[in-house]
Formats: sequence, structure tokens, C-alpha cells
Amino acid sequence: MPPLTIDFITTLDGYASGEGWPGFWGLEGPEYMAWLDQQPVGADVLLMGANTYRLMSAFTADRTSGPEEAEAFDRLAREDKVVFSSTLRPPLAWPHTRLVATDPIEAVRLLKRDGDKPLRTLGSLMLCRSLLAAGLVDRFRVVMFPVITGRTGHERIYDGYPDVALELVDSRLFDGRTQLLEYVPTVLSGPPGA
Repeated sequence: MPPLTIDFITTLDGYASGEGWPGFWGLEGPEYMAWLDQQPVGADVLLMGANTYRLMSAFTADRTSGPEEAEAFDRLAREDKVVFSSTLRPPLAWPHTRLVATDPIEAVRLLKRDGDKPLRTLGSLMLCRSLLAAGLVDRFRVVMFPVITGRTGHERIYDGYPDVALELVDSRLFDGRTQLLEYVPTVLSGPPGA
């Protein structure tokens, strides 16, 4: 059964993005970009919702970003992707993308049962929250950039999440400032000992 990893890029205060901030908060750094480049294209199936699909496919089509960002988006275009949406209609413009209009929880259960590639999320905060609450997530990976976007940040990642215990299984420091933390999550019914 292929594993499912929730994969977030975040600020220290838990925001997925910030108004006026560039991609990667302007701190992508050569070590982090090299690590991204080492991830084999096609190794995972990327899971996302309609909003993330619209945003990321637009970035891929936009040729005004810097060369490092453009290469990252070109890599994403070559990945196998599944988009969960009841509002998008085929054909989808982003290559290697399959649209699923049914219940994402049941669809991911089937992908885990019948698939042969690991699954990984891309953004999609509501989808990640639902998959975690359903007990389908095997790994929780966070790349935390050293910025606080308290005034300009939006899309707080963890609002509405269940309580989750996290067992650290991997960590790495990029460019002397950006941390990768990988955990095995356990959804809790409440605080331990309550």
C-alpha cells in the first residue's frame, strides 16, 4: 500500500503564504533548491484541490518568474497529479492531471489500496485536513522558512485540524536557515491523559 505524505511549505508562524511575499518567501537558497531538484520526477502522485490547481497551473504558465522558480514549476507540470473538484471541468490544461469529482476520502482510500506510487499533497489545506482526520496520512512533512508573517500572512495551515501527536522521523537544515521536519502523525481524540 503506497504511503501518503502531507507536504507543507510554511512560515514559522504556520502560514502557507503572505501578501506581497515572493515564492519561498524569497529564501529558496541553493541547498533547498538542489534538494527539490533531487526529488525524482514522477516518483509520487500529487494530490490537490481546485484552488491549488488553479494557482499552481497559472504559475506554471507564467513565464515572468525567476529561473529557479520557473524550473520548479516546470517539474510540477511533468508530475502525475490528481485534482479533487466538483467545480473544474475537463479537459484540464495542466498536463498529467486527472480530475476526480467524487469524495476525495474514498478516492484516496482507493489510490492507497490499488496504486503503486506514493501519494503526496501539494498545498490544499482543506484536503490535507480531511485526509489527516480520516486517518489516511502516513507522513507529515513540513519545510519551515525562517520568517514570521503575522501581519501579512494568510492561509493559516493548522486552523481546524484535529489534535495530532507527531513523532519526528527525519530532519534537515537547508542553507543554514530553512528546516525540513518529517513526522509520523497520530490523530488524537483529545489531549493526552484527558
